[in-house]
Amino acid sequence: MFTERFLRDRRGVSLTPEERARLEVAISEVRTLEPRTLLARAGEPLEVSTLLIEGVMSRYLDDRNGLRQLVAIHLPGDFLDLHAFPLKVLDHDVATLTAATVALVPHQELEAIMEEMPDLTRKLWFATLLDAAIHRAWLFRLGRLDATGRIAHFLCETNARLFSAGLSDGRRFALGLTQADLAEICGLTTVHVNRVMRQLREDQICIFRSSLVEILDPIRLATRGQFNPAYLYIADDERLPSVKRPKSS
Repeated sequence: MFTERFLRDRRGVSLTPEERARLEVAISEVRTLEPRTLLARAGEPLEVSTLLIEGVMSRYLDDRNGLRQLVAIHLPGDFLDLHAFPLKVLDHDVATLTAATVALVPHQELEAIMEEMPDLTRKLWFATLLDAAIHRAWLFRLGRLDATGRIAHFLCETNARLFSAGLSDGRRFALGLTQADLAEICGLTTVHVNRVMRQLREDQICIFRSSLVEILDPIRLATRGQFNPAYLYIADDERLPSVKRPKSS
């Protein structure tokens, strides 16, 4: 089933078997993509939305010098561009970071779902709101955390998202990204990322080697990244370490 990871283990939005079956029927095509493949370009008309089945993908913007700023990372189970359904175009590019498998859902099928299944429509809306919550956490990470905090927060978030998709045991997960990718995600240089990862390893907090992340001390990693998974609305998040941010005075 291509949709088995979509909104898996999220609070209050579990899909019924009938709803998953309807989404399966809505898929018009499944594609396998090579790493670093452009899937959608900013400003181009879109008639489909994309569900990521396997791999890691990104949304990004280019500056006038052609340098890329990542604005989102997508993992298996994510609908990358449901917001393209009402907008019809995106204001950013979408591309793979690793090899990926995607399912394409025509917008005409989403229109039919809106008419036929209002509860499923609400759950699709929930997915776009979840994207917005992750964007806010992204802004917090880049705006308020130092280099180590940014990387720690990103690794905690990725662990939590993969945990909800059944792709992490809460401490170990595969992540086919390079240190250069982490640098773009966290707004750092590759040299700085290398230094931070070495320090996390030496402090016995986290090891990232050969595309495998192993969190040795989840509490210290969450504390260093000021990570609280509440914004991800994961049903079973008590197994995930978190910290409470102090309230503003």
